[in-house]
Amino acid sequence: MKHDRLNLTSFFESQNARQSAPIGVLALMALAISGGSGFGQDLTAEEAAFVAEIEREAAGTSSAPVIDDDGVAVVDTSDTLDTFVVIGSTDAVFNLPGSGFYLDTTAIQDASYLNVNRILAKVPGVYVREEDGFGLFPNISIRGGDGTRSEKLTIMEDGILTAPAPYAAPSAYYSPNAARMSGIEILKGSSQVRYGPHTTGGVINYLSTPIPEDMKVFFRTTYGSDNTVLSQANVGDVIEGDFGRFGYLAELWWSRSDGFRTIDGARGLPASDKTGFNLIEPMFKFFWEPNSDMPMRFEGKYGYTELDADETYTGLTEADLIRTPYRRYAGTYLDNISTEHHRSYLKWIAEPGDDLTVEVAGYYNKFARNWYKIRKAGGESLHTILANPVRFSDAFDNLRLMGRGDLDIRANARTYEAYGVHAIADYRFETGEVAHVVNVGGRYHTDYIRRRQRDDKIVVGGSAPFVTRGKDGSGGNRFQLAKATSVWIEDEMTVGRLSVKPGVRYETVDMEYTDYRSDSTDTPTAFAEGSTDIFAPGVGLTFDLTDRQTLFGGVYKGISAPSPRNHLRSGVDWEESIGYELGARHNGENGLYAEVAGFLTDFENLTGTAAGLGLDGAGSSNAGEAEVYGVEALASYDIHDVGASTIPLFASATYTNATLKSALSEGGGDNVLAGGVPGAALPYVPEWKAAIGTGIEGDRWGIDVTATYVSDTFGTAANLHSPDTTSRQGKIDGGVVVDLGAHFQVSPRVKLIGGIHNLLDEQLTGSRIPEGPRIGAPRTYFVGFEIEWEPSQAGIDLEK
Repeated sequence: MKHDRLNLTSFFESQNARQSAPIGVLALMALAISGGSGFGQDLTAEEAAFVAEIEREAAGTSSAPVIDDDGVAVVDTSDTLDTFVVIGSTDAVFNLPGSGFYLDTTAIQDASYLNVNRILAKVPGVYVREEDGFGLFPNISIRGGDGTRSEKLTIMEDGILTAPAPYAAPSAYYSPNAARMSGIEILKGSSQVRYGPHTTGGVINYLSTPIPEDMKVFFRTTYGSDNTVLSQANVGDVIEGDFGRFGYLAELWWSRSDGFRTIDGARGLPASDKTGFNLIEPMFKFFWEPNSDMPMRFEGKYGYTELDADETYTGLTEADLIRTPYRRYAGTYLDNISTEHHRSYLKWIAEPGDDLTVEVAGYYNKFARNWYKIRKAGGESLHTILANPVRFSDAFDNLRLMGRGDLDIRANARTYEAYGVHAIADYRFETGEVAHVVNVGGRYHTDYIRRRQRDDKIVVGGSAPFVTRGKDGSGGNRFQLAKATSVWIEDEMTVGRLSVKPGVRYETVDMEYTDYRSDSTDTPTAFAEGSTDIFAPGVGLTFDLTDRQTLFGGVYKGISAPSPRNHLRSGVDWEESIGYELGARHNGENGLYAEVAGFLTDFENLTGTAAGLGLDGAGSSNAGEAEVYGVEALASYDIHDVGASTIPLFASATYTNATLKSALSEGGGDNVLAGGVPGAALPYVPEWKAAIGTGIEGDRWGIDVTATYVSDTFGTAANLHSPDTTSRQGKIDGGVVVDLGAHFQVSPRVKLIGGIHNLLDEQLTGSRIPEGPRIGAPRTYFVGFEIEWEPSQAGIDLEK
């Protein structure tokens, strides 16, 4: 059954007409190519055919080929193969047996978003917690799962696990850079069988730039407030010959900013506004489809990320948060994080028969980071000082380099590796009137984390502070290893208008950890090994009321794996949940799209984490039970024929009730769930979030405005309105953030872009974790341009 595309307006639709763009944008591209409105271009034969295709699309009679995730035209699926996808496109969302969302290029690039938190703010059921203001270290929660370092999510890039060590250290500070992506797939209610090991919070799959079907050169850059630069350049092509088809893409992403905070001057150190970052990411990917009797495809990718950011864990006192929200205390002048990430994979996809498709992939990721940051002042913890600056006035003076006490600063140096292989197969067959699509797969995965940290001192007593270096390993010295085997099977059974998809996932993990003496000798002091396993069944269904109305629902068991040390040393078990979902979708002929879903997640063993709190143990604890329920809704509609323009409309809203059913079963202390009693609201899960957007699209120009809202939340399960014993306690104010964007098509190949983020200059506290409250980014401006050149559309034959 074929449905019209999922119409989520210009906020969520690609402006690539070959990927079924909105009619207003199709008209813009047709005009650009045809030379209308002063473009003054003569049509080549290919351009004329392209314009005719656009006109058919606008009339609702398109015969355009399907475009896969690598930009390859798929005319006959028996001859052309593509990798397995999580969702695949906005169209595919309509038939999901659960709630999902697909964000494409426009949602990311046209608004010039670097911050993934701003991108996801529009998505119902997804909650984000700011930390640095740039989105470099996102904390993402889906339907009430713990968002700390996004550790309760399965995070992938191009269908491959991309977290540094998802089993051994799920809370590692890494997330793919959303700004360089062509799309983001989000699964909420239907993710628990095929994906793991963390599904209590759902699945996010980032999609890198696809390989273009024809030779294409792309360059985009913006410049904005605080000397912020975002630049992306890539070139790609598909070459055909006796060897088959070979496609490639080479890409470079670079971004940097001076930052929007200012470090106080003190003790001979000048004030500094260098609180920004530098990020560079090259990537190369390819595919080869040989001329063989059996359709097959080889894919490969290598990507590298290098980040250097003058970021800190340290926030402000309550008074300073109001008076000088973009201030940093002088003692943080050395705080910096540097990271390197290598990611790679090779895939083989084949179709041995008309009813069978298989994929085998091997992957290897390596990640290293060192966050050099202060952790104590005058012997006191920073979060304690900031909660009670009067009581701890001497330590507070030390933090500001106004006293004579030393500061403890730690080099949080860690290395990670993750590698493995997966095999997936789809088998299609029929039994009587029932059509089956059986998906079966398995993965063998290994990852580890090696922590070898160093404690230094910042000596403040003299005329200028200086650093004394400690011994390697003095700040934490240990190793954790996990080897996991996962298998799963799903059978999507369709009869008439009803589709039912039962399935089950099984995970078994062999794990070990070693603690070493806190020095450079690497002498073992503790060792343990063991294993753990779990089953995660689920069932989802869809029922087509008509060709344009669908009901969906499901019941799934969500899981989240404990790290080796937490499990073997502290007895932390798998986090388990049972999720229920029921919803409906409408995709009207008039372009109206609407969706509503109710959900209930019952956490049978909620685990609380101390990760991200700057603690050496950074352990977890079993937190008993919690219940999260709510309603999500979204709608979009394009108003056409407003003169020569189109007005896109979009709205989404989420209501969530997330509460503890029982208090921490053990531990507590600095854990954000500490102090919670039955009925307490879960930290950082807003009761309400909403987004609304509109704009106007002309033939060669467009303006978009989006407003997002979140309600107040609490920093800990103690649900205190102001800090008592720690600055992590207290309320996080909600509010409205408005973003404005505009573009103008100068020529068929050149587009100007500009906009304002946080138009109303709202000063909203992003987080109280790790060490006190920090404010989000202020109002910022950006301008830039985009160049897209395709020789085939310019009438150039590269083969001559």
